[in-house]
Amino acid sequence: MSKKSFTGGLDSLPGDQPQRPKRGRPVTQTKEITKSSQEGTKEGETRATFIVKEGLLEKLKAIAYWERILIKEVVASALEEAIARYEKKNGDIKPIPKK
Repeated sequence: MSKKSFTGGLDSLPGDQPQRPKRGRPVTQTKEITKSSQEGTKEGETRATFIVKEGLLEKLKAIAYWERILIKEVVASALEEAIARYEKKNGDIKPIPKK
């Protein structure tokens, strides 16, 4: 039978424990957030919502799993390829005019 060690005393019990300082580099936010969809994203990224067919989503997830990358990386790659094909066929994409 193994002996248990209770050397931690009352300080080892969960509850009102003093918070330890976080380790690692402090988070620095130099990105200017102009829309709420940019919160929590990296520089040059924004959040978008799309409706996709369930079968396509499952395949995207499977690609990300087997390639060991994020789903957003699979989507970004697919979008970049689609835009490159479009521009090759139709030339550069003109920006939408601002009203």
